Amino acid sequence: MANNKNSNKKATARKKKASGGAVWGTVAAVAVIVLVCAVLVIGITGGKKTSFTSSNGENPVTESTNKADGKEDKTMIQENVKVAVEMENGGEFVLELYPEYAPQTVQNFVDLVTDGFYDGVGFHRVVEGFMAQGGDPEGTGMGGSGVEIPGEFAANGFAQNTLSHTRGVISMARSQDPDSASSQFFICYDDVSFLDGNYAAFGKVIEGMEVVDAFLDVERSYNSMGELASPVKPITMKKVTIVED
Repeated sequence: MANNKNSNKKATARKKKASGGAVWGTVAAVAVIVLVCAVLVIGITGGKKTSFTSSNGENPVTESTNKADGKEDKTMIQENVKVAVEMENGGEFVLELYPEYAPQTVQNFVDLVTDGFYDGVGFHRVVEGFMAQGGDPEGTGMGGSGVEIPGEFAANGFAQNTLSHTRGVISMARSQDPDSASSQFFICYDDVSFLDGNYAAFGKVIEGMEVVDAFLDVERSYNSMGELASPVKPITMKKVTIVED
């Protein structure tokens, strides 16, 4: 009987030890999983912070950082900006840009203007009753600045942009990719509200719309889409500058 009791006591001790080991093993495993998850989260959010969030349009983002590249924080434009466009033929029109609707789009456009990117660049697609499209340095409809920006429009999760595509409104051209806008833009000739929510409208022609209308007087040929849209003679922007108050 004594031997059996000792045997039972030893067996019980072994079970407790094994059970304790299993518990600690489980705790250790959970700790490892939590640590791994924490590392993944830090890896996702700690490197690059973009200046765009797909949200309901509230709390517009006003700064952009790229700490991974060693760049400093950059405050986004918050006030309306006026841009003067001088054409090679002497005509001129003025745009007013509205960051309240599309802050990053406005910032991108202003940056390109400041860099002189649009100087000497033309309008390669002019469609009566629709729009005039320009900003492609290649003049083919396939070029850009080398930088693409997020699409600030409702279909891309950016409900903040409620600016409608009415006559004189300027908006960003893009490919099928909603985040492919770069330097190409278009100016609406008529009310084309069917584009609302799918393209990032960001400003309007406030002076000289007759100059943009005159693009339609230039002889045009048919493009690959069957549109009478390709100017036979270049329609070129000579100088694009920010209007200082």
